[in-house]
Parts: sequence; C-alpha cells; structure tokens
Amino acid sequence: MSKRSLNGTDFTAMVLAGAERLHQHAEHVNSLNVFPVPDGDTGTNMNLTMTAGVSELKNNGTGGLGSRAGVLSKGLLMGARGNSGVILSQLFRGFARYAAAYEELNTIHFAAALQSGVDTAYKAVVKPVEGTILTVAKEAAKHAVFYARRTTDVTELMTEVLAKAKEALAHTPELLPVLKQVGVVDSGGQGLVYIYEGFLQVLTNGTIPMEEPVTGQAVSAVKPVSAAPRITPDAPISAQAKLETEDIEFLYDMEFFINRTLGEARNTPFNEDQFREALSKNGDSIIVIADDEVIKVHVHSKAPGEVLNLALSYGEITQIHILNMREQHRDLLSAGMDAAPMPELFADIPAEGLRQTERAEMPADELAPYGFIAVASGQGISDIFTSLGVDVVLAGGQTMNPSTEDFVKAIHSISAQHVFILPNNSNIVLAAQQARDLLEGEREVTVIPSKSIPQGIAAAFAFQEEESVESNADSMMNAVNHVKTGQVTYAVRDTVFDELEITAGHYIGIADSKIVATEAGLLETCRDLLSKMLEGGDEIVTILVGEEASPEMTGELIAWMNETYPDVEVEAHNGGQPIYYYLFSVES
Repeated sequence: MSKRSLNGTDFTAMVLAGAERLHQHAEHVNSLNVFPVPDGDTGTNMNLTMTAGVSELKNNGTGGLGSRAGVLSKGLLMGARGNSGVILSQLFRGFARYAAAYEELNTIHFAAALQSGVDTAYKAVVKPVEGTILTVAKEAAKHAVFYARRTTDVTELMTEVLAKAKEALAHTPELLPVLKQVGVVDSGGQGLVYIYEGFLQVLTNGTIPMEEPVTGQAVSAVKPVSAAPRITPDAPISAQAKLETEDIEFLYDMEFFINRTLGEARNTPFNEDQFREALSKNGDSIIVIADDEVIKVHVHSKAPGEVLNLALSYGEITQIHILNMREQHRDLLSAGMDAAPMPELFADIPAEGLRQTERAEMPADELAPYGFIAVASGQGISDIFTSLGVDVVLAGGQTMNPSTEDFVKAIHSISAQHVFILPNNSNIVLAAQQARDLLEGEREVTVIPSKSIPQGIAAAFAFQEEESVESNADSMMNAVNHVKTGQVTYAVRDTVFDELEITAGHYIGIADSKIVATEAGLLETCRDLLSKMLEGGDEIVTILVGEEASPEMTGELIAWMNETYPDVEVEAHNGGQPIYYYLFSVES
C-alpha cells in the first residue's frame, strides 16, 4: 500500500507489529547464541525490552509520531535488558530525538531518524563490534538515507530497508569469524530484522511472505517467550528492623502522572531541572521522566500537598498513588516482618525482584559513605555477597538480566552517598551503565564491569571502607583483572568451536569466555577445565556448587584436587546457581 508519510497511528501500529513478530520468534533468536550453552537470552532480552516500550506506548502514546516515538523511547530505556536490549533502546532513542519535531515523517525524515538511531547507539557502546545488531542497523539506515532520495513512498522505502537489513544479517558471519565457525548469524541482528518485518507487515496492510531465517543449520519449532516471573526474596531480611519508624523523614511515597495537555495550566513551559530542584526541597528518591505531553513523577516527600500543588502548575494530575511509609513500617514491625516490597514504579514494565530492599529514607547526615548492588543467581551466591556487605542483590544472571529500571530502583533504595554496582555478567554491564547515566547529577554511581560471579566476589573482597571512591574503584578493578573464571554446563547442540568438537548433551568447560573442555562425563570435564586453568601455577581455587551438582560428585572433585594439586588451597561453597553445575575461581 503506497504511503507518502507516517503519522502517530501508523507508528504505533508498526511498533506493535514489530514487537509481536519478535515475540513470536524470541526463542529462535535465543537459539542463535554463539556458545552451545543453555542460556542464550538475546531473544528474551529484546522481547522484554520491546514489551516495556510497547506497554508505555499503549498507556501514554498519543498525538503525532514524534510524541509517540518519545514515549516508546522512554519505555524501552527503562525496560532495557542485556546488551541487545540496551542497544535496541538506544536505536529508538536516537530515532525519537530526530522525530521529536515532527507530527509525521516522510521518506527523507524517516531515513534520517533511522540514521540518528544508529549514531546514538554507536556512541552508547564503548567498543562497537561489527557483525552485530549495530552493523545490521547501520547498513539498513545507510541504505535508507540513499534510497529516500529516489522515492516518496514510505512502504517502498521500508521494503528496501528490510531487504538491506536481511542482506547485512546474512553477511554478519563474514565480519565475526566466531559466527561463521559456529554456523549462525548474529542473534541481535536477527531480532532487529524481525522488528523491521513487523513494520513492513503493517505498511503493506497485511501479511508478507517470511522465508526461513538464515541460520546455517536447521531450526526447530519456535515457542513464544513470555515475560519472566518476578522473583521474591528467599529469606527474611533485617533491614527494616534496624530502622526506627520516626527516622523515615520523607514519609510519603508518591507516584503520579502530569498530563500537560489538560487542566488550567496545560501547555505551561516545563523546566525539568527547576522541577527537580523544587521537589528536592522537601523530598528525595526523585525520578522525573518528561516528554511533550506527559510527565511521570516519583518522589518521597514530607509535604505531599506542596508536591501536588507544584504538579498542578503544569497540567492535570492522573494516576495518583500515595503511601505513608511510616505506617507501612509500623505494620511490618507489628507483623514481625523485616522486608518491605519496593514501590511498583511504572509497574507495567516487567522487572525482576530484589533480594534486598533496604530503603533510602535516612537523614542526609546519616548516609553511609558507600553502598553496593550486585547481580547474582542462586541463594548461596546471594548470601556470599550479603556477607561481604552488599546492600542489594538483584536476582539475575546469564538467563535473567535485570533491566535499567531495576538498577534505578535499587540505587534509590540505598542510603549511601556513593553506590558501586557489580553486574557480574558481560551482558548486564550496559544496563547498569545506562542506569548510572540516567541518574547523573542526582546520585553518585560507579559501575565496576565485573563479568562473572568470581570477579564480583573478588571485587567485593577488595573494597576498603576507609578508602576514597577512586582508590576503591582501582582496587576492585585490579581484583577483577586477576581472577580466572571457569564454568561447567552442558551443550545444547552439536558444533565445532575453536577446533573442539562438541556433542549435544555432553558437558562443556568454559575458561574466561572460551570453551576449552568437553567430555561425556561431568567429573572429567571439570578435571580438564581446572587443569587448563591451573597451568600458570595459581594457589587458590574456589568452587561454587550449582543446584544440580550432587554432593558425591563435589566430594570426588575436591578429592581429585587435593591429590593432584596438594599445594593449592581449595574452598567449596554452595552457590545454588542454575544451569552451571560448577563455577570456579582461580587466583594466585
């Protein structure tokens, strides 16, 4: 169907179709994970990120295309999970920045908005890697800018964009040798192609033929992926019991929206910095997300009437939620409970639960100098981080990445002048950094880019309360860089990786992100992996035992270590982590 421009309704329909197309094929995107391990999560992360954006668009997307693109961008930004989700959010963030000035987009403007998205995404990634979703987006946008000069038909342009995206996707194995070696295309790029297919499906006013995706191997039936269930704390926490009720200074937990198009003060010019400053006079834990039509506000205040009067000066207030946290605290204590749930800020966005939820209502002069957030999967590992002084343990890991909003909530829940974040997974670092950037100027946050649980534990050990932020950051990074990490799981498919023949169902040993061992037996795989990790003569091995590892197997492994490496100190702890039978930490 020929179309000379896109309006707000068109854009919403395109996004919904793109999200649905991705949702239907999220498991296929997961299956393109380079490593043959059972934790591929690119499809899940992109699906949950799009779900957050779509939810925001459905609830607040009105007006022209520029306005709706801004609403989608904010939803994606807060809901972004994993590297693929963060990059996706940045692609649409740049798109929204360009589109903000337009009610509708013609071909020239649509192409320019796509290019703006690519520019924003590349800037967000410190070391962009070609052969990924970035390359697919870049080649598609570049072609769009070129072709937009030849047509005024948006449908024709989107057809060209999709074709170029598929061509770039098919070429990703030539840019990333590891993709070619394994026989797959880039998973994030495939996810973006699915979204673009949804876009074109709407523009053609019906379905379009979808050939089988290029994978280099047979693809099994696809099962849609739903949002992961929220995880609740596994054990009571004593944070609330340590807090006196009257110490909660900003006792009213407030959430509401300001519709700038309604009310006597509608369309009043809005200065976000001045608004935040006014809220901070009698409040803290402030989050303000504003666009041309709607302002979202979260604040803990001791003067709710003043907050509402301030809000009314910019438009009509909707969806007001006010909670008396002193009253809640008294109820919790009288019921013998130690932990209060986090307020559901913008609860339509799926989020994983917090292991701990200590709040940030302490008076400013009683703030601790430092606070810590760590990401962990498994109660035993969570307990280890808690014992090392970590304030909040976000439930998550390779198969369950916390969102940007999860980190924002966690940061606001800590009564500390400076917060350190230990992501403990390479696929979580970008979301943590995005949360840090969102709170710049409001909270002091440092992300220590730990990429594994052993690295995170080593960093937490290296922390010294009396040292400066800079000194601690250097010490923790030094600790991270001196830890070798090993992981043992099973293969989900036959493949050849670095000349190592891997059979589905066999066990595989991974040393610092490289598969170095595979055997039919679990014990044999562990031995092979540890032998390679100890070739440098290291002195300390820590074993984190997963939920599926048997005590008998663990005993045999420790006995072998003691016999084979009598000079190496061996410690074993119950980690309780899923998927990985064992996590190994090797240090000198």
